[in-house]
Amino acid sequence: MARGFEIAKGFEDKNINLPVRKTKLSAGYDFEAAEDTIIPAFKRGDAPTLIKTGIKAYMEDDEVLYLYNRSSNPKKKGLILANSVGVVDADYYGNPDNDGHIMFAFYNMKDEDVTIKKGEAIGQGVFQKYLVVDNDQAEGERTGGFGSTSK
Repeated sequence: MARGFEIAKGFEDKNINLPVRKTKLSAGYDFEAAEDTIIPAFKRGDAPTLIKTGIKAYMEDDEVLYLYNRSSNPKKKGLILANSVGVVDADYYGNPDNDGHIMFAFYNMKDEDVTIKKGEAIGQGVFQKYLVVDNDQAEGERTGGFGSTSK
């Protein structure tokens, strides 16, 4: 199985580009927006804006895909990730709610709305192995998509 990217259900005919590394020493795979999205200027109490990628990721059971902001987004566009770092678990892939569709949750800290165009780079994903403690007893199974781990 190893690891990789696929087009998520519902995006097969949307000309989505799979994430790629731009240089041979890059850790991150660059993700693009799947559609034009307006991220409104921040107002206290607003929910973050989810930018769709049209991508899902498969990986080994002891791996995770971390989602990071582009380094230029905060300064140039005022965009920060709502959760600082996104965590995509291996069992998110193919879940019944949304097929494992990866989205980036952004706040816009500028005073004006920001428009992200389809195909524009929005962030990057880095695959990593993780460790568990000796007496780990986790047996639960994912039953949903975005934000479902605690349900």
